[in-house]
Amino acid sequence: MSIGEPLIAASGVCVGSGAGARLDHIDISVSPGEIVTLIGPNGAGKTTLIRVLLGILQPSRGAVRRRPDLRIGYVPQHLSPDPVLPLSVERFLTLGGRAGGGRIERALEETGIARLRKRPLDVLSGGELQRAVLARALLREPDLLILDEPVQGIDFGGQIELYELIGSLRKTRGCGVLLVSHDLHLVMAATDRVVCINRHLCCAGHPEAVSRHPEYLELFGARAGDLAIYTHDHDHEHDLAGQVVPTATAGAGAGDGAGEGS
Repeated sequence: MSIGEPLIAASGVCVGSGAGARLDHIDISVSPGEIVTLIGPNGAGKTTLIRVLLGILQPSRGAVRRRPDLRIGYVPQHLSPDPVLPLSVERFLTLGGRAGGGRIERALEETGIARLRKRPLDVLSGGELQRAVLARALLREPDLLILDEPVQGIDFGGQIELYELIGSLRKTRGCGVLLVSHDLHLVMAATDRVVCINRHLCCAGHPEAVSRHPEYLELFGARAGDLAIYTHDHDHEHDLAGQVVPTATAGAGAGDGAGEGS
């Protein structure tokens, strides 16, 4: 894949200083059509870095360069629908007048939840809810998608399906994607480049090279290199709740899985 000029690039980003620094000279960039995965242990500064890239937090040193008129679609780490104030998927997408019906229909179809448009958010499975949040992010027609731990709380099969959906969106929309994840054994096969941080930049590059880097192995253990590269051979598919379904009926299963556990 030919990678163009970065959509966004951070150079020498620091937040705080000395022993209490949350980030210390971090470099990261994402180009059009590229999937970059940001990994690191708890407390490594991943969410802090995302806040800097989004412009929510100003770095104490370093710089962030964004392409002019860059549109970012953001999928946060947590969304907890309130059952006291039920909100349907469709209503959730229309909040704030973000898009007309045609764009909403496209986002629902792309994320595989068109049949769930009238369902309340609070009865969706974890995988379905994440797809609804992703659909909302797509309404911005983003050049760059930023997803903070998008598969948290989703079972193994559902995680695979969501990563495949993200890869498909990258191809059809040509957008760049920045993923934050702990799911190293899955993510390594779904990404073009990995950036590993632990407040400082530990290592970066092709997934297989990073999985063998001494700092990566020190952070995640010697077995991490064996688990990092994962290939999913499809002799079956999963519905949105992660259940195995026959390939021929997988599309129908996507609509029937509402409300099942993730």
